[in-house]
Amino acid sequence: MAGKYLLVDKKEQVAFVVIDRPRKMNALTDDLISEFNHQLGRLAADDTIRTVIVRGAGDKAFCSGYDMSALAANRDRTAETQDRFEHPLEPVAKSIADYPYPVIAMVNGDAFGAGCELAVCCDIRVAADDIRMGVPPAKLGVVYPWTGLRRFIQAIGWNHTREMLFSGDVIKGPRLKTMGLVNHLVPRDSLETFTVAMAERIAANAPLSLKGIKKTLSLLAGNTITMPAEDMAEARSAMLQALRSEDLIEGQRAFKEKRKPRFTGR
Repeated sequence: MAGKYLLVDKKEQVAFVVIDRPRKMNALTDDLISEFNHQLGRLAADDTIRTVIVRGAGDKAFCSGYDMSALAANRDRTAETQDRFEHPLEPVAKSIADYPYPVIAMVNGDAFGAGCELAVCCDIRVAADDIRMGVPPAKLGVVYPWTGLRRFIQAIGWNHTREMLFSGDVIKGPRLKTMGLVNHLVPRDSLETFTVAMAERIAANAPLSLKGIKKTLSLLAGNTITMPAEDMAEARSAMLQALRSEDLIEGQRAFKEKRKPRFTGR
């Protein structure tokens, strides 16, 4: 089944959801996110699908992150609208958390920024051993949303989250597994076989057990780290200040020109 941005393929109790923007390195947009949520909702209504595998089209990128050109749309948010500002990936994270059965990220290519977080949103991550992951907002003049930071803290811990976000470094090789960014690193030529075999083993288990475990884990994840409303507002304000900054424009320009940015703190 082909949509505008996604391909969905079902085989018995396992479904593939493929992000289909290979020319854009499978970058996320609001429309793609909306389609992703719609398709996951359709699959959730089919109780015969017991495991979903998310991957990117091609073999270069799982997901390169949130399309940088879309960031400009958030620069002009006013004080009246900033209280309603939501991390663009939150609807996807909620859809994956609410999906009744396990969701596996088959990280078949590089995963950066929101693409790295998309993988972390999934219940299990299996990656080709030559891929790279990272979260580079500090190199682009962006403050990463607190809900995304919470998700990384839950997945890889405080120390690794601090280092990954502060440095913006690219992470590859065995360290991906050591940090907890992926569960398994496998040779590229056996990635799909390995992932499908895992999905089929999971799908063969008792449906009520799978749904009960998934639901309980989602509830626990939602209560691990909370933030008072005033602190949430302060974190949101810092993020929006960066979105309106000159440094964000410079970060985007430097990225396109493949050069080191010259940040001024304004």
